[in-house]
Amino acid sequence: MALIVQKYGGTSVQDADRIKNVAKRAIEAKKAGHDVVVVVSAMAGETNRLLALAKSITTEPDERELDQLVSTGEQVTIALLALALQEMGQPARSFLGTQVKIITDSAYSKARIQRIDADIIFSALKEGKIVVVAGFQGMDEGGNITTLGRGGSDTTAVALAAALKADLCEIYTDVDGVYTTDPRICPNAQKLPKVTYDEMLEMASSGAKVLQVRSVEFAAKYKVPLVVKSSFNNNEGTLITTEESMEDVVVSGITIDESEAKLALRGLPDKPGVASHVFGPIAKANINVDMIVQNISAEGLTDLTFTVPGGDLPKAKKVIDQIIGEVGFKKVEADQDVAKVSVIGVGMRSHAGVAAKVFEVLSGAGINIEMISTSEIRISVVVKKSQGKDAVKKLHDAFGLGK
Repeated sequence: MALIVQKYGGTSVQDADRIKNVAKRAIEAKKAGHDVVVVVSAMAGETNRLLALAKSITTEPDERELDQLVSTGEQVTIALLALALQEMGQPARSFLGTQVKIITDSAYSKARIQRIDADIIFSALKEGKIVVVAGFQGMDEGGNITTLGRGGSDTTAVALAAALKADLCEIYTDVDGVYTTDPRICPNAQKLPKVTYDEMLEMASSGAKVLQVRSVEFAAKYKVPLVVKSSFNNNEGTLITTEESMEDVVVSGITIDESEAKLALRGLPDKPGVASHVFGPIAKANINVDMIVQNISAEGLTDLTFTVPGGDLPKAKKVIDQIIGEVGFKKVEADQDVAKVSVIGVGMRSHAGVAAKVFEVLSGAGINIEMISTSEIRISVVVKKSQGKDAVKKLHDAFGLGK
């Protein structure tokens, strides 16, 4: 007997029929002799509907109250799934994040899990029940409801799998695995049978929407066996696992992220401490900075360019406006017409020339690079959004990733 955690996203539970389909899959695992914990998201579109309601009331909703609001979507889904399981003759019990005691920090809308009290889940499993848990939500030490950010149900599932010492965590989505790139951009994209934790982490942080970044961090830290597969078929999925000998595979995938925005501060004093004065307040505002480029201009001045999530751009600009007098830069320029394209592969650690090939391919396609960022297994470039998908196609072909 194994303990399996299954997670189903919004499209997998978007109506009653699909919820019944999820119930059937969970029962199949139970009949195979396994203990089953199911983590579900809100129905597809529900979180956006709730956010739109809030925005119709106020343009700047209080973050605590916003979490109170959007967390209700998962409450509906867990109850409906538990009812579906019971109707099919399978005992089931649903729990909110607060009932499971998923304890987080107090960073509303982006809370991080600190610990999980799994006793209530073990008790229900011992009674032969399938346990259904609301994804995306938890509570802080003060008892306030918190949410884990977009895709947070992935993190809930992997964190629960780690806390329960589960034998397997299955992430069910509307795609049947991890592909070399988005098949909607490159129809000849290939499904990858295996991806290392490091590669998946880079893919998730670079725009691949298959898994939330923090869920991969959890999986890597606690060595949670993780499979990504579709809830609409029985195809083999993609296993996310520890690194194996893959030196012959230089590049595993190409990703694109069109959700970032670029901020450029012009004419900053070129002296120690300036970057700290800029990024300190941004960090305190709980805004994640991705790529950073600084260059020397003239007369002891410098320009500082960085990217942030597009949704955080208004908040970032507000922070920058508050420090302009203290830091003393001349102007700020904001640009949301950008895309980040990344080339990822563990084989890049032992192969030279990948960066040169990326730049050669993009140059040949007439695509200008605005920013560059690298790691051991990733090369990311920022280009105009209108050229982003073309860059993906050209690089996917150049590295021979098509079928």
